[in-house]
Amino acid sequence: MTTPFETRDLARIAVFAALIVALGLVGPIPVPGLVPITAQTLGVMLAGLVLGARRGAAAVGVVILLAAIGLPVLSGGRGGLGVFFGPTVGYLLGWLSGVIIAGLIAHSGRRTWWRFGLGAVVGGILGVYVLGIPLQALITGVPLAQTALTSVVFLPGDLIKAAAATIIATALLRAYPAAFAPPRSRALEPSGAPANA
Repeated sequence: MTTPFETRDLARIAVFAALIVALGLVGPIPVPGLVPITAQTLGVMLAGLVLGARRGAAAVGVVILLAAIGLPVLSGGRGGLGVFFGPTVGYLLGWLSGVIIAGLIAHSGRRTWWRFGLGAVVGGILGVYVLGIPLQALITGVPLAQTALTSVVFLPGDLIKAAAATIIATALLRAYPAAFAPPRSRALEPSGAPANA
């Protein structure tokens, strides 16, 4: 019987789950009348860029599960089921869609800085907003268009996080390419060496 992840995959997943939690220690930056800005989305972006869609989603899933059982793993020391009924729930669930999209883009071919950047923006920003904005509008009772318009205030900070994720992932690829797990289905050549991607 095979397991979905190898031991080293589990280690990578644990490291990135811990990174996302650690970035929550920075605490939310309050914005009057809006959802607070957090550093944790930087960790979500990095999880997708480095681990890929499946492993990145597992890392984010661990954090969401820990929050659901009440551990204070979210920005500002939040956790518990109440988080899933507040205006930020869409952004929290959007981490899953965001990390998957970022991972798919970053690992869709040869890993390059522009692919990392595209993954961070499309996945880490748009992929999160696609769930975050509608659910925030639904829970707060504010019209969708108005909620979307007020969310524009987060774009500069999110773009800075996407740029940081791109720089970090690119530097990590050069310094320690082993951090980037190869696809599980990667075939071995007859010589036993991994086939070129």
